[in-house]
Amino acid sequence: MSSTPRPLVAGNWKMHGLSASLGEIEAVAGGYDAALREKVELAICPPATLLERASRLLAGAEIALGGQDCHERPSGAHTGDISAEMLADAGASYVIVGHSERRADHGESDALIRAKALAGLRAGLSPIVCVGETRAERDAGRASAIVEAQLDGSLPRRAAPDKLVVAYEPVWAIGSGLTPTPLDVAEMHAAIRARLVIHFGTGAAATRILYGGSVKAANAAELLRVKNVDGALVGGASLTAKEFLEIAEIYR
Repeated sequence: MSSTPRPLVAGNWKMHGLSASLGEIEAVAGGYDAALREKVELAICPPATLLERASRLLAGAEIALGGQDCHERPSGAHTGDISAEMLADAGASYVIVGHSERRADHGESDALIRAKALAGLRAGLSPIVCVGETRAERDAGRASAIVEAQLDGSLPRRAAPDKLVVAYEPVWAIGSGLTPTPLDVAEMHAAIRARLVIHFGTGAAATRILYGGSVKAANAAELLRVKNVDGALVGGASLTAKEFLEIAEIYR
């Protein structure tokens, strides 16, 4: 685990969650006591339909909220899209951009992801910029090259490093139950940190690098204690308060 900055455990609910799911968010707040708050920051990224209600529910709980995507423009004739300013207005302080499901399902390019990250910064949000390789790319020995290229293309230039979060999510591990070894994670996170230094110099130490991809309570301890791993971007395991809190508890 990195000693600085404070680790971040963020839950990406994806396209899950109705009004009844707000009870899980309330339960997370109930288990996030003062001692745990000192050790780890929690964030939940529910569907946009729940953001404003979750924000009211969490008033005073010190749990951050995030959007799962945003449009690069602040407003306009973009039916069905949500701007970063709208997310901020609903109570978000983070926004996920460049998740592999967006890259694959919606054909999002690095350039578009950078524009969305810039939009998040414009609105006062911290972008969580996702990068990661496919199984074929890893098997071909290109994992580091792919991730470094995604970073080069997706990270905003001249951004304050402490306002950015990078999430490494190997595509082949997301939702599959498969995870890379701690050594694989250590090597990739070291490569990401080195790339951040190229972009931001010594300030790169302030950018948190999260690991994501089938993170659950059973494997969180070995994955999140790896050097240069500053927390986790959690998928399915974040949908229940019990398991999400169990992941956070490894920092206590």
